[in-house]
Amino acid sequence: MGDQPDSRFDFRTAKNVSKAVDKLIHEHVFTYQFITRTDAMTHSHDHAGHDHADHSDHGHAGHDHSDPNHSHVPVVSRDNERKILISFFIIFTFMIVEGVGGLISGSLALLADAGHMLTDAVALGLAFLAFRLGRRAADSKRTFGYARFEVVAGLINALTLFGIVIWIVYEAYERIQEPYEILAGPMMLVAILGLLVNLFVLWYLTRGDTDHVNVKGAVLHVMGDLLGSVGAIAASIIIWYTGWTPIDPILSVVVSLLILRSAWALLKNALHILLEGAPDDAGADAIKDHLERTVQGVKAISHIHVWSITSGRVLATLQLHPQPDANIPDTVRMIEKELNDKFKIEHPTVGISWDEVAVCSLKEPAPIDLHAGHSH
Repeated sequence: MGDQPDSRFDFRTAKNVSKAVDKLIHEHVFTYQFITRTDAMTHSHDHAGHDHADHSDHGHAGHDHSDPNHSHVPVVSRDNERKILISFFIIFTFMIVEGVGGLISGSLALLADAGHMLTDAVALGLAFLAFRLGRRAADSKRTFGYARFEVVAGLINALTLFGIVIWIVYEAYERIQEPYEILAGPMMLVAILGLLVNLFVLWYLTRGDTDHVNVKGAVLHVMGDLLGSVGAIAASIIIWYTGWTPIDPILSVVVSLLILRSAWALLKNALHILLEGAPDDAGADAIKDHLERTVQGVKAISHIHVWSITSGRVLATLQLHPQPDANIPDTVRMIEKELNDKFKIEHPTVGISWDEVAVCSLKEPAPIDLHAGHSH
């Protein structure tokens, strides 16, 4: 350990780290990316709000599900799949190294960064599984395929991350109350190695095709982890020259805030999808207003239901009440085109009805059966 150059500690290094954290929080997209793009999807639905027997027609203008060329299996680049898998093994391996280094050096910042790398590894692993499962076509039992696997796994991941954050904050509080000896040398070495590993993975992921959304999501995760490595390096330098160990738990809390931001966005998105929530840019009211204003032959649109199978894969069902002189096939095709162009809904189901527009029963409070659960 060197002599202290000055008894007056200059906090500029820690301040610069704080600025970098603030910039990343505001510029970095933390929403966990579940997405795998597809050309279309198989669908099956049960409308609790109305009887399909009321429809004189119900179908998809423009394609036929009996057509063997109508595929719901996404085309995935082998190069993207290989990049994700190799990056996963690199990140996962060094996550273990960093965790062991944190235990040996006594650095909570390294352990927090290892927790952040765990989020990267899980994201990369899910992206790879999404590529693999995405090749499986929908069947008679799983009519939507396997896309929801990503959402369920994301929910479990989010809950795990909350546990990691709670542990980091608790440990940080304990160490601020009772300072813990930290070996700045090993801590700095492991942190520098972590920075180099993240730089390599970032370079590797950005080679060639980077248009796939899973690759973009992986890049954002690794960029976030770079900050954790920089923070750990900064903490080790401060401890080396000043012996001020509280900087370690302080920076570990900063890293935990990054994890918390990711976990909250992931949890909120997963629950929204599992509850069949409509995407923010494809609300039922907006769809109704747009179709009634722009599509010729539309008298009214009702019974609109919009939901996501997973992020970016949006489905919709609705009832068309046509004008008396409407050309039904042309009107349906125009509706599907508008839904695709305006709301990115690639696989809508349009029912036809000449009845008066009725309120969908799903918008009314569900009746309460006071006798449910027991018999007379």
